[in-house]
Amino acid sequence: MKKLLKIGFSAVVLGLFFTSCNDEDDYQTIESIAKIKIDSVKVVKDTMAVFTVQSIKTYSAYSSQCEGFYGYDYIYNNNLARTVTAYKFITGGPCIQGNHVVASQINFSPQKIGTYSFKFWNGGNNWITKTIVVQ
Repeated sequence: MKKLLKIGFSAVVLGLFFTSCNDEDDYQTIESIAKIKIDSVKVVKDTMAVFTVQSIKTYSAYSSQCEGFYGYDYIYNNNLARTVTAYKFITGGPCIQGNHVVASQINFSPQKIGTYSFKFWNGGNNWITKTIVVQ
């Protein structure tokens, strides 16, 4: 019985050893975060009802497969004005070079009636401005 227990324990330890020694890492570590300009913005409806949800899509160009969308800095400037800045992650390791465009989205759900102004960072001091009327 003890011999069978030792063999079973040895098999488990060897199995864990061989599965943990996989040299191929499917995920790269994020090395840094940086701003990325928003090249274009798509607002489906420029008029919507209060308490409904609308997806606002943004599009940005990335220079390699080691870059991707990380998140937004979404700032409420006042009750009806918003500024949006996009951020990308950058990983290390071997990457395929070449531009690719990534679409990301913000779900906008207004809680009060009014004319909302959105400014999306387009690099430098440039902004893309979109207006949504909420009734």
